[in-house]
Amino acid sequence: MRSARHGTRIAAAVAASGLTVLLATACSPTPGQAGGTAAAPVPGASAPAASAPPTIDPADVTCENMLSPETVDAFAATGWTVREDPFVILDLELPDGTACTWGDFSSPTNDDLVLFGWSPISQADADATEAALEAEGWLREDDDAGVLITEDPDAALRVDEQGYGVTYLFGDGWVKVSDTRQGLDIIELG
Repeated sequence: MRSARHGTRIAAAVAASGLTVLLATACSPTPGQAGGTAAAPVPGASAPAASAPPTIDPADVTCENMLSPETVDAFAATGWTVREDPFVILDLELPDGTACTWGDFSSPTNDDLVLFGWSPISQADADATEAALEAEGWLREDDDAGVLITEDPDAALRVDEQGYGVTYLFGDGWVKVSDTRQGLDIIELG
């Protein structure tokens, strides 16, 4: 019974953290806006150059900073610690990536674990990996954020409220992973 309550408490903390990130993003003014009002163009001025997305130095990525401080604090408050592992997809190891498993490693059952990971990836490796996962029965879904590849829900050990188990999100030069699709929303990189 403790495990079910414990898992529910962690799921609620993770969901709340994800909601916080989503709300903060949705409520943030867009460039050129202040307080929800569009900035008027200045006559004769050229449009500002589009800024490039921030470059992430893989050496700076840690298990703690890929998630919000609130999420890390929620995990710590329940006694969870983190184990950092190599970022591996099938037989492809991404040496600049970070895979993080959070949980209570002192528990004999160790059934309350969550996975988050991020790595840079070349387009060639992303294309090959996506195809290899699909060949193994994983499901592909195109999304505004990139390409989602998720395990078949019938074969998943656990799924989120939307029915997604382990899910990869392939973006422009990077890949994220979580043990559920909802978990991808609280990874703050990419």
